[in-house]
Amino acid sequence: MITCHLRYEIDPSQTAAFETYVTGWIPIVTRFGGTHHGCFLPHEGANDIAYALFSFPSLAAYEDYRAAIRQDPEAQQLWQLSTETRCIRRFDRTFLRPAMQPSSGVGT
Repeated sequence: MITCHLRYEIDPSQTAAFETYVTGWIPIVTRFGGTHHGCFLPHEGANDIAYALFSFPSLAAYEDYRAAIRQDPEAQQLWQLSTETRCIRRFDRTFLRPAMQPSSGVGT
């Protein structure tokens, strides 16, 4: 499994547009075989940082999703929204893997 962690720097005056954008990806990720773990908007502290996390079974499955969304009308509408409103100033994408509890006998 691979988890994509997105850190967004957003325009605080466009938080509503950003919320529409970021939550719009939830059904798209699901439709293409991923699991969305949620979107997290500013509440206390910095008012221009937001996060989203979603997972795919493998990096190859994530790459298939990336190829598919280029042709997806809903994804194109979301990109258009972000372009028109400029709700996203920049974003960073980090890929994570789970660290699981070792099986018994390891480290003994």
